[in-house]
Amino acid sequence: MSLRSRAENSCNAIARACFRASGPNADVISLRGVTLVYPNGTRALDGLNLEVAKGSFVFLVGGTGTGKSSLLRLLYREQRPTHGEVTVDNVRVDRIKRSRVPHLRRNVGVVFQDFKLLSDKTVWENVAFALQVTGAQTKDVIRQVPRVLDLVGLAHKTRMFPSELSGGEQQRVAIARALVNNPKILLCDEPTGNLDPANANEVMDLLHRINLKGTTVLVATHNALVVDRMRRRVIRLEDGTIVADEERGFYHLNGNGANAAGTPAPLRGSHGLGTNPLLLE
Repeated sequence: MSLRSRAENSCNAIARACFRASGPNADVISLRGVTLVYPNGTRALDGLNLEVAKGSFVFLVGGTGTGKSSLLRLLYREQRPTHGEVTVDNVRVDRIKRSRVPHLRRNVGVVFQDFKLLSDKTVWENVAFALQVTGAQTKDVIRQVPRVLDLVGLAHKTRMFPSELSGGEQQRVAIARALVNNPKILLCDEPTGNLDPANANEVMDLLHRINLKGTTVLVATHNALVVDRMRRRVIRLEDGTIVADEERGFYHLNGNGANAAGTPAPLRGSHGLGTNPLLLE
């Protein structure tokens, strides 16, 4: 990475720190000196430092094997770091016992590329199951499931099975399931990876609306079109480290650390969402 790129990234980090010190949004995610080495010796993350403010919308980009999915797995405690601290919603998740992980995941919803729906359950039952496994009372299930299905636009398909839905509809069921516990954070691992452009746009529009309601959203993606159109914070990983961190960023960087439009990436001045950029073609 060039000297100019390093300087711009440093300035961006300083701007974010200054804003957090004076603004209302505290960090809801913090990673300090995080290294993750898998049993086979693969170093997925290497000395990573990251802060994400409450209510942010953040893209994680980079090639396959750069550490995006590994980072997300640390946040919902599918993995423990080899070294370093992982804090989610003021909880050191690298320290919590396995028995406390279900409680953590009530505040952290996860959406996967391959949906992971239960094929023998209806739309309603798939979403309700996420509540039932936490021990929720029947009255809470009856109240919450219609709310999230209405939010994702599937209130009219509650009795259908996953095989009867389009790919976009299946992903919206997965999003509803991730939201039914009212999580503060939503983690999405390639949520548009198996979708055509039209369905991908619908899913990203839904994630945008969820973010507007106050949920912190992190999206790991290879979808350059979505990243470039939405212009949110973009964190680029290479070889398990953060090499760029830009407010209103683009998917690609040129050799000088400038964004895809050829101009230096702007400093991150606030956590505001600004106008809706989701006029996706």
